[in-house]
Amino acid sequence: MGLFKIGDKIFYPNQGLSVIEDIQEENYYGENFEIYHVRILYNNTLVLVPFSYAMEIGIRKPVSEDAIDKIFEFMRNGEVDVTMNWKGRYKEHLNLMKSGLILDMAFVLKSLFYLNLIKPLSFREKKMMEKAKNLIVSEISEVSSISTSEIEKKVLQNLSLCFKDVQSQIDS
Repeated sequence: MGLFKIGDKIFYPNQGLSVIEDIQEENYYGENFEIYHVRILYNNTLVLVPFSYAMEIGIRKPVSEDAIDKIFEFMRNGEVDVTMNWKGRYKEHLNLMKSGLILDMAFVLKSLFYLNLIKPLSFREKKMMEKAKNLIVSEISEVSSISTSEIEKKVLQNLSLCFKDVQSQIDS
């Protein structure tokens, strides 16, 4: 049997929290495949994912509660190295979002939050920043059983703490 069982909550990259609704053995072109029936909670879409493809696309269990503190610490501390070449930056961020790893999404959010402080973001980058924030907030909210509004507030507070010097330079 595969990595997950029916009823498991998982994280589907670029889509968010999902649930394994069913696991079936299905025959395609004379070959048997174990197929996960995944319900994406955000938009209530059912996706069929072959077991052999699940790891490749980055389907994973939600982060542990221990990892949440590390994520907030990452958002709150340290520098961010952002390339100013829009095309290269967008491609790098897109690949990080596809990885499905919460720290990669936090890096994208932190980078775009910083950029948004120093210059206006393009429409695509605004959407990506919002998506990264929503995916992080929904996953942490689910794992910690704290409301999404409280988690969103905490995410934004931590990012603001990280870049308080940048904000004060802009304000002056």
